[in-house]
Amino acid sequence: MAFMDYYKILGINKNASAEEIKKTYRKLARKLHPDLNPNDKDAHVKFQQINEANEVLSDPEKRKKYDQYGEHWEHGEEYEQARRTQSRPGNPGGQTFSGDFDESDFSDFFASMFGGATGGSNRAQTKFRGQDFNTELAITLEEAFTTHARTLKIQDKNVRITIPAGIENGQTIKLKGYGGKGVNGGPDGDLYISFSIPNNPHFKRLGNDLYTTVDLDLFTAILGGEKIIDTLNGKIKLKISPETQNGTKTRLKGKGFPVYKKEGFFGDLFVTYNMLIPTNLTDKQKELLTELQKLSQ
Repeated sequence: MAFMDYYKILGINKNASAEEIKKTYRKLARKLHPDLNPNDKDAHVKFQQINEANEVLSDPEKRKKYDQYGEHWEHGEEYEQARRTQSRPGNPGGQTFSGDFDESDFSDFFASMFGGATGGSNRAQTKFRGQDFNTELAITLEEAFTTHARTLKIQDKNVRITIPAGIENGQTIKLKGYGGKGVNGGPDGDLYISFSIPNNPHFKRLGNDLYTTVDLDLFTAILGGEKIIDTLNGKIKLKISPETQNGTKTRLKGKGFPVYKKEGFFGDLFVTYNMLIPTNLTDKQKELLTELQKLSQ
């Protein structure tokens, strides 16, 4: 497989900061995500490439090795150890490595050490674990409320995963064995999926609790009554106490968000009442309100 320049793939220079790498990756991931490009194979390939590039460049240790060893960064430590061994006086291999190395020197050396065409020793059978991949999956708050299945396209394969109820924004789960292929029979890498859950226009989530605002008409607020409201789990009926003030908050225990991987456990729902002042009053209504005003003086 041809060497991939991770900096070029992300469109950044080698001096890019960690924050710049993060922002650039997220922008490209949203643009090239398979859900937005279901029939674009080129976009799928690029999406995998930016994930691979981000996985390396966003990790300070991996990035340091990549900058030093290029495409052979994963075997850099083995290279250093082997080079020291080869350089010792009296080395039976008779091969000495010293001074500066260019890319071709690295390629020839690693080919002989880790299974290339010029190899042939037992070292060619050394097993190496495949590279880990990272991706981002966007779901709605409603989807995160219930355990559900989702089919993802990973390296041209359809993979069905189960997303547990209560998953949080920014949370990452691991799919073992769905990363890069192992070398010489080594285990495959893993796929890490980070979840992006956009804000909901009606509900604000803080941990396992939900917050919402409900409009209340003036007459129900004064006289009391009932109000049917929406929740993420259907509609419920609330009892409104007489003389409820604007901004009053009420707590509905157990009507919030499900607790991650704790079936039957839920947070609470906090409701804030927003008083609506009536408009377009009839003459009769204005007359009655005027009378009520006089009685209150």
